[in-house]
Amino acid sequence: MKTVGLSLRSLSSFPRQRCFARNHVCAFSALMSPPSTAVVYDQHGPPDKVTRLVEIPPVEIKQNEVCVKMLAAPINPSDINRIEGVYPVRPQPPAVGGYEGVGQVHAVGSSVNTLSPGDWVIPSPPSFGTWQTYIVKEETVWHKINKHTPMEYAATVTVNPLTAFRMLQDFVQLNSGDAIVQNAATSIVGQCIIQLARHQGVGSINIIRDRAGADQVKENLKKLGADEVFTESQLEKKNVKDLLGSLSEPALGFNCVGGNAATLVLKFLRNGGTMVTYGGMSKKPITVSTSSFIFKFILVCVRCSNEIFFHPLQDLSLRGFWLQKWMSTDRAKECRNMIDHLLDLMCDGKLKYE
Repeated sequence: MKTVGLSLRSLSSFPRQRCFARNHVCAFSALMSPPSTAVVYDQHGPPDKVTRLVEIPPVEIKQNEVCVKMLAAPINPSDINRIEGVYPVRPQPPAVGGYEGVGQVHAVGSSVNTLSPGDWVIPSPPSFGTWQTYIVKEETVWHKINKHTPMEYAATVTVNPLTAFRMLQDFVQLNSGDAIVQNAATSIVGQCIIQLARHQGVGSINIIRDRAGADQVKENLKKLGADEVFTESQLEKKNVKDLLGSLSEPALGFNCVGGNAATLVLKFLRNGGTMVTYGGMSKKPITVSTSSFIFKFILVCVRCSNEIFFHPLQDLSLRGFWLQKWMSTDRAKECRNMIDHLLDLMCDGKLKYE
């Protein structure tokens, strides 16, 4: 059988080990994982055409390794993109699918001292190959979490909630009473932004697409803490800032759609505001009007002798964010601390998915 995946190894050279004592030979079996079932792809392409289920034989658990029984692993759009071969960072096939998930420690190597059988763990940073029933990887890959965490949150905390958390921290200093604006508000990132912003005392303006059941969607988002929710057609008017009510003009906006939906985010931003793009669901480019670039900045009047000069203080800023790039720096401890913080909020019911 052909073995595939990132943690799979040929067992031909590890069938049995021997120890010698008092001129006697005693044989003992290496610590082995159970056989596993994995979702594998041998080439890039449409997931329904290139993936298949594969039975994987046991592998040896070395002294610094941990065998984890996966409990849940989500299907993220980026997982699909990796299989298709269009995501910037991806394993080379043949490979096991999946990038995040939660599991329970099944067995540990002799040198492992931070984890024990029964512990719940997640790969942190996320790790390729989570779509299999048992995974054997080094102890340092796994982060122990509270096993009372709802499984669906434990399995998904390392990508979408962490993206929301970082974007609220990294671009603009937000204070209580400030506001943000975003499209794709029904996405998991969008829902987390609403709740994490509210936790900071920051209001949110949320844009959703026109669709059947939009009123129910608005109600659900407001239950999560959204201040205002608008469909795209509601924002076709020229001056959308009339819709702000008691909210401040947003200094920060989030775009995950592109096209016209990105333009709507820009229309809400105050002078000198920042829009962060972290996705492109519509597959349409971001277009910025000439007036936004020319007039969306603050002018400061400076008198010099008998002449008056006007200088831009801060221009409209367009930024991008990719969590994997953020995690590629040496931030493992910081990342795990944030994950623990987010999981605490989830366990307390302060961060949830609709």
